[in-house]
Amino acid sequence: MTGRDFADGIDERHPPAVSPALSALLEPIGTGAYVVDEGGCILAANAHAERLLARPARDLLGHDAHDLLHRSRYGAPLPRTQCGMRQAYMARRTVQSDDEWFERGDGSLVPVSWLITPCHVEGAGETTLVLFHFPGDPEVAGSGTNRLHGPLPELDRLALLAETTTQLTSTLDVEQALRRLVGLVVPQLADWAIVDLITERDEVRRTVVVHAENGVLVYREDLQGPMPPVPQNSMMPLSRALRGVSSALAGPETYQGTPDSGIAVEQQRLFEETGIHSAAIAPIRGLREVLGALTLGRAQRPDPLTTADLPLLEDITRRAGLALDNARLYQRQRKVAETMQRHLLPQLPHVPGLQMTARYLAAPDASQVGGDWYDAFTLPDGATALAIGDVVGHDLDAAAGMAQIRNMLRAYAWSQQEPPSRIVERLDQAVLRITEVTMATMLFARMTVEGDRWRLWWTNAGHPPPLLVASDGRARYLTEGHGILLGAGSHGPRPDASAELPPGATLVLYTDGLIETPGRSLDEGLGLLRQHAASLAHRPLESFTDLLLERARPSGNDDDVALLALRVPSVP
Repeated sequence: MTGRDFADGIDERHPPAVSPALSALLEPIGTGAYVVDEGGCILAANAHAERLLARPARDLLGHDAHDLLHRSRYGAPLPRTQCGMRQAYMARRTVQSDDEWFERGDGSLVPVSWLITPCHVEGAGETTLVLFHFPGDPEVAGSGTNRLHGPLPELDRLALLAETTTQLTSTLDVEQALRRLVGLVVPQLADWAIVDLITERDEVRRTVVVHAENGVLVYREDLQGPMPPVPQNSMMPLSRALRGVSSALAGPETYQGTPDSGIAVEQQRLFEETGIHSAAIAPIRGLREVLGALTLGRAQRPDPLTTADLPLLEDITRRAGLALDNARLYQRQRKVAETMQRHLLPQLPHVPGLQMTARYLAAPDASQVGGDWYDAFTLPDGATALAIGDVVGHDLDAAAGMAQIRNMLRAYAWSQQEPPSRIVERLDQAVLRITEVTMATMLFARMTVEGDRWRLWWTNAGHPPPLLVASDGRARYLTEGHGILLGAGSHGPRPDASAELPPGATLVLYTDGLIETPGRSLDEGLGLLRQHAASLAHRPLESFTDLLLERARPSGNDDDVALLALRVPSVP
């Protein structure tokens, strides 16, 4: 019976009821057969299909055939874009192939030969007939024992290792590296992946416990957390791996005896909770030390892990160790730069009547830490000096350059009773001659008070303009006094500007990390900052500052942010 003959028979005798009447029409076909609708859901299946797939009709009908059956040759869920069967029936073409794998109801994986042809079922729209069989069938070659055994073929092994190298070396974030690691091995090599890491204080933490569930990685946070210390004399597989001794196989029986350590107790719990019947454990080694251990476990897959799987696991953990080592070194570097930056940032002075607060948020990427800074200090004449700036560059060099600029600015401002423009001119000349700073932006200001009138005098060296927010919510940028950035080689005079601050007004000085992000114009960033600041004008200054950072800072921002906010007294 051809696909066309089959379809004609359906049209004449069975209008809209597609099952079980449609299933009855499939019975004479001497191989597995099922019909899917235009979305790929199974409408009907014959008894041959139920036997071959080890699934009763109730587990087939109404289910998406791709999600239910189609797998890669190693049992992983198959992306729809890589599925030849799905592409064929979506394109409404007749196609035949041997290049596909099905997962049976008992969890076994089998190669399938198939033919797909479009047909029409009245009342069901566009449908497709799928005919299939398993080569060398005799009851599907032992049912449940025909998953691939032993190590991966050499080309597949090399492909997996290449992908592991690419995925893990393209991030310097430890958590992201671990997510990528478990995504590479589950479910391709195992049902479960467990990562135990040794912290810098030689403590062990079960960082990841994850398994595949319907093609999705599910994290078992209840099994994650701190672990007992590594025993030095234990011969148990995980203890040996965490000491960097060797990789090994393990199973529930390995930990059935009296536990020899706290780690053994946790391993007993792991096997009991997960149902893992076979596991392989390998150390994760860095360049100088053991970083942890990776455990692969099988629970749903019936075939056990064997010693033939250990070389591949060790190759994977070797690459994971190098990636985690680099990520840890990078995070240490970030911590050093951030700590240096925070220690260099000043304590704010106490000025009667004036509220003042500051924030510094480090960049999420270690390479971006270090350039942003703020300062505030009292001058000999009683005025308050305010500064905010951003040194071009990042990391420790930028933090060191920031310290040079800040210290020189303080010295010039304290010793020279001059307008802000003249102080910055002197600083600019010094930057060119006696520092290693290439360029920097900066805003420097003096704030004075006479009676209840507060006034700001400032000059701007290429920095984003200050934002003045009145107590009634009106907000405007102070764009006057703008000049070229420091280090550009300018020898001309710099401009000064001044403005009176109305009672209860809030002045916001900030760096560009608060307004700039790829894909958004500077004007958009400035507009959003003004909008958010105006809406928060009634908030206390601390709350105003925190909420402004939370709302205005662009999502995905990869730069650090410094912010200095001041509020003058309201009218008594």
